[in-house]
Amino acid sequence: MNNIILSFWKWYQRNLALNTAIAAFLFLLQLFHLYWLFTDVVLTRLTGESYFWLDAFWGKFSIFFDYTEVPAIITTSLLYIHQLRQGFNGKALFFLLLLNTQWLHILWITDEYVVTQFSGADLVVWSAALAWVAILIDFLELPVIYDTTRQAIAEIRKGRVPNPEG
Repeated sequence: MNNIILSFWKWYQRNLALNTAIAAFLFLLQLFHLYWLFTDVVLTRLTGESYFWLDAFWGKFSIFFDYTEVPAIITTSLLYIHQLRQGFNGKALFFLLLLNTQWLHILWITDEYVVTQFSGADLVVWSAALAWVAILIDFLELPVIYDTTRQAIAEIRKGRVPNPEG
Protein backbone atom coordinates (compact mmCIF):
# COMPACT_ATOMS: atom_id res chain seq x y z
CA MET A 1 0.00 0.00 0.00
CA ASN A 2 2.86 2.36 0.83
CA ASN A 3 4.33 1.83 -2.67
CA ILE A 4 1.01 2.77 -4.26
CA ILE A 5 0.87 6.00 -2.28
CA LEU A 6 4.51 6.85 -3.08
CA SER A 7 3.90 6.08 -6.77
CA PHE A 8 0.87 8.36 -6.73
CA TRP A 9 2.84 11.28 -5.26
CA LYS A 10 5.67 10.76 -7.78
CA TRP A 11 3.14 10.84 -10.59
CA TYR A 12 1.50 13.91 -9.02
CA GLN A 13 4.84 15.75 -8.89
CA ARG A 14 5.67 14.83 -12.52
CA ASN A 15 2.29 16.20 -13.59
CA LEU A 16 2.12 19.11 -11.15
CA ALA A 17 1.22 21.72 -13.77
CA LEU A 18 -1.61 19.61 -15.14
CA ASN A 19 -2.92 18.72 -11.68
CA THR A 20 -2.78 22.34 -10.58
CA ALA A 21 -4.50 23.51 -13.78
CA ILE A 22 -7.31 20.96 -13.29
CA ALA A 23 -7.81 22.08 -9.68
CA ALA A 24 -7.84 25.74 -10.72
CA PHE A 25 -10.27 25.11 -13.60
CA LEU A 26 -12.71 23.22 -11.38
CA PHE A 27 -12.60 26.00 -8.80
CA LEU A 28 -12.94 28.76 -11.39
CA LEU A 29 -16.30 27.21 -12.32
CA GLN A 30 -17.40 28.09 -8.78
CA LEU A 31 -17.17 31.80 -9.63
CA PHE A 32 -20.42 31.61 -11.62
CA HIS A 33 -22.16 29.92 -8.71
CA LEU A 34 -20.80 32.52 -6.27
CA TYR A 35 -21.96 35.29 -8.63
CA TRP A 36 -25.48 33.81 -8.66
CA LEU A 37 -25.43 33.36 -4.88
CA PHE A 38 -24.40 36.97 -4.30
CA THR A 39 -26.57 38.71 -6.88
CA ASP A 40 -29.70 36.56 -6.64
CA VAL A 41 -29.73 35.38 -3.02
CA VAL A 42 -27.67 37.77 -0.89
CA LEU A 43 -28.62 41.03 -2.61
CA THR A 44 -32.27 39.99 -2.79
CA ARG A 45 -32.21 39.39 0.96
CA LEU A 46 -30.45 42.70 1.67
CA THR A 47 -32.24 44.98 -0.80
CA GLY A 48 -35.40 43.12 -1.78
CA GLU A 49 -34.27 43.08 -5.40
CA SER A 50 -32.32 40.53 -7.42
CA TYR A 51 -29.38 41.82 -9.41
CA PHE A 52 -28.92 38.52 -11.24
CA TRP A 53 -29.44 39.77 -14.78
CA LEU A 54 -29.69 36.34 -16.41
CA ASP A 55 -33.04 34.55 -16.55
CA ALA A 56 -34.07 31.89 -14.03
CA PHE A 57 -32.65 29.08 -16.19
CA TRP A 58 -29.11 30.33 -15.48
CA GLY A 59 -29.78 30.46 -11.77
CA LYS A 60 -30.80 26.83 -11.89
CA PHE A 61 -27.87 26.04 -14.23
CA SER A 62 -25.49 27.44 -11.61
CA ILE A 63 -26.36 24.34 -9.59
CA PHE A 64 -24.34 22.36 -12.17
CA PHE A 65 -21.29 24.44 -11.33
CA ASP A 66 -21.94 23.90 -7.64
CA TYR A 67 -21.68 20.13 -8.22
CA THR A 68 -18.13 20.62 -9.50
CA GLU A 69 -17.27 21.79 -6.01
CA VAL A 70 -16.63 18.26 -4.71
CA PRO A 71 -13.99 17.38 -7.33
CA ALA A 72 -12.58 20.92 -6.91
CA ILE A 73 -12.18 20.41 -3.16
CA ILE A 74 -10.55 17.01 -3.66
CA THR A 75 -8.11 18.10 -6.39
CA THR A 76 -7.20 21.31 -4.59
CA SER A 77 -6.78 19.49 -1.27
CA LEU A 78 -4.33 17.17 -3.02
CA LEU A 79 -2.40 20.22 -4.23
CA TYR A 80 -2.03 21.60 -0.70
CA ILE A 81 -1.29 18.17 0.78
CA HIS A 82 1.43 17.81 -1.86
CA GLN A 83 2.90 21.13 -0.75
CA LEU A 84 2.79 20.06 2.89
CA ARG A 85 4.57 16.82 1.98
CA GLN A 86 7.41 18.97 0.58
CA GLY A 87 7.79 20.63 3.99
CA PHE A 88 5.67 22.58 6.44
CA ASN A 89 3.98 25.52 4.77
CA GLY A 90 1.65 27.65 6.90
CA LYS A 91 -0.11 29.09 3.87
CA ALA A 92 -0.80 25.65 2.42
CA LEU A 93 -2.15 24.44 5.78
CA PHE A 94 -4.33 27.55 6.12
CA PHE A 95 -5.76 27.14 2.61
CA LEU A 96 -6.30 23.41 3.18
CA LEU A 97 -8.31 24.17 6.33
CA LEU A 98 -10.20 27.01 4.63
CA LEU A 99 -10.98 24.79 1.68
CA ASN A 100 -12.24 21.88 3.71
CA THR A 101 -14.74 24.00 5.65
CA GLN A 102 -16.72 23.62 2.41
CA TRP A 103 -17.72 20.10 3.52
CA LEU A 104 -19.73 21.68 6.33
CA HIS A 105 -21.61 23.74 3.78
CA ILE A 106 -22.05 20.89 1.30
CA LEU A 107 -23.20 18.28 3.81
CA TRP A 108 -25.09 20.36 6.34
CA ILE A 109 -25.99 23.96 5.47
CA THR A 110 -26.80 23.67 1.77
CA ASP A 111 -27.66 26.41 -0.72
CA GLU A 112 -31.20 25.05 -0.74
CA TYR A 113 -31.35 25.68 3.01
CA VAL A 114 -30.09 29.24 2.49
CA VAL A 115 -32.61 30.01 -0.26
CA THR A 116 -35.44 28.51 1.80
CA GLN A 117 -34.48 30.51 4.89
CA PHE A 118 -34.14 33.76 2.98
CA SER A 119 -37.41 33.36 1.08
CA GLY A 120 -39.49 32.76 4.22
CA ALA A 121 -41.45 35.68 5.63
CA ASP A 122 -41.00 34.70 9.27
CA LEU A 123 -37.32 33.98 9.75
CA VAL A 124 -36.12 32.30 12.88
CA VAL A 125 -33.08 34.27 14.01
CA TRP A 126 -30.78 31.26 14.44
CA SER A 127 -31.89 29.86 11.06
CA ALA A 128 -31.07 33.13 9.33
CA ALA A 129 -27.72 33.27 11.15
CA LEU A 130 -26.96 29.72 10.03
CA ALA A 131 -27.79 30.70 6.44
CA TRP A 132 -25.33 33.62 6.67
CA VAL A 133 -22.67 31.22 8.02
CA ALA A 134 -23.23 29.01 4.97
CA ILE A 135 -22.80 31.99 2.66
CA LEU A 136 -19.61 33.02 4.46
CA ILE A 137 -18.27 29.47 4.12
CA ASP A 138 -19.07 29.51 0.41
CA PHE A 139 -17.15 32.75 -0.09
CA LEU A 140 -14.13 31.39 1.80
CA GLU A 141 -13.37 29.69 -1.52
CA LEU A 142 -12.30 32.97 -3.09
CA PRO A 143 -8.76 33.11 -1.60
CA VAL A 144 -8.28 29.44 -2.52
CA ILE A 145 -9.52 30.05 -6.07
CA TYR A 146 -7.10 32.95 -6.42
CA ASP A 147 -4.15 31.03 -4.99
CA THR A 148 -4.79 27.89 -7.04
CA THR A 149 -5.17 29.90 -10.25
CA ARG A 150 -1.99 31.83 -9.47
CA GLN A 151 -0.12 28.56 -8.91
CA ALA A 152 -1.47 27.04 -12.14
CA ILE A 153 -0.35 30.07 -14.15
CA ALA A 154 3.10 29.93 -12.50
CA GLU A 155 3.49 26.22 -13.30
CA ILE A 156 2.45 26.76 -16.92
CA ARG A 157 4.85 29.70 -17.26
CA LYS A 158 7.69 27.49 -16.00
CA GLY A 159 6.97 25.20 -18.93
CA ARG A 160 6.04 22.25 -16.76
CA VAL A 161 3.11 21.21 -18.90
CA PRO A 162 3.48 17.55 -19.89
CA ASN A 163 4.31 16.92 -23.55
CA PRO A 164 1.92 14.27 -24.93
CA GLU A 165 4.42 13.42 -27.69
CA GLY A 166 6.98 12.25 -25.18
